[in-house]
Amino acid sequence: MKRPSCQPLAAEWLTRGGLNDNFAAMNEPLSSLRMRAERDGKHISGAERLVPFEQLQDVTIEMVQRALRHTRGQAEQINISVEPIDKADLQFGRLPDLHNNTVQSWQQGRELAAGMLASYGVAQQAVDQAMESLASGAASNGQSMRGAMLIDADSGERLESDPDRGVRVSRMDLSSAAREQLQVQLAAQGLANDHVVEALILAAKVVSAPTLIAELCWSDDPDYLAGYVASSAGGYQRINVLKPFGEERGGRAFFIRCSKDQLGALVNWLERQPFLIERIGRVHPPRQWKDEA
Repeated sequence: MKRPSCQPLAAEWLTRGGLNDNFAAMNEPLSSLRMRAERDGKHISGAERLVPFEQLQDVTIEMVQRALRHTRGQAEQINISVEPIDKADLQFGRLPDLHNNTVQSWQQGRELAAGMLASYGVAQQAVDQAMESLASGAASNGQSMRGAMLIDADSGERLESDPDRGVRVSRMDLSSAAREQLQVQLAAQGLANDHVVEALILAAKVVSAPTLIAELCWSDDPDYLAGYVASSAGGYQRINVLKPFGEERGGRAFFIRCSKDQLGALVNWLERQPFLIERIGRVHPPRQWKDEA
């Protein structure tokens, strides 16, 4: 059977339904603003925005302050990158619906996540590979990777070219109007924080790639225990507990069905394609998960 192409969704699909009708950036230049911060040689904080030129200074200051006040300690090295974005290169999308799942323990959380991934067509050996790698440290030194693992959704084989760096999804953001709307909906559910907003934005871009079946993520921040499973079929499935308190190992796994000679096109799109979200999805109220076994 011929495997599907890794070429991500065309701009015509992403812009259908007038998704880009009202975005101000169509009339003003945008810049990709990225921040990475380290302490003791370890990555502790990062942020991504697509902003108009006149907002660069204010948003940069916010990013630096975030790195200096991080719960994992004050950053010792902060790297800021600014890159102009050609308006013609922008692709547009929407946020997935957010489903808020509540469990009693990280063991329950991982069981729930595994069941979701299986329902989206990810093989058990691929799920096991991802969870074991995230829990033990996916990088070669037993720490968290800087980016995401690429895992064959059938065999469980890791396909990223650099097992320490991984794939770093970049150049994505919400429009100002969408950000305001999302904050209102998240605040109503007690979820208005940077972790949720930024994960939703990243997941929106990730699930737009047609051969990317699903994503599994939990944070490497020791005091943030939540994570999620995301897919085009199931949306953004937040799980309130996916790891023990104090655990600093975490990260992302992308499950794909893609021939190896086409991986370059997928990685390039995830890392370099400017992607702007103008519409949000629904934010559902919490639901308690019960083990049916």
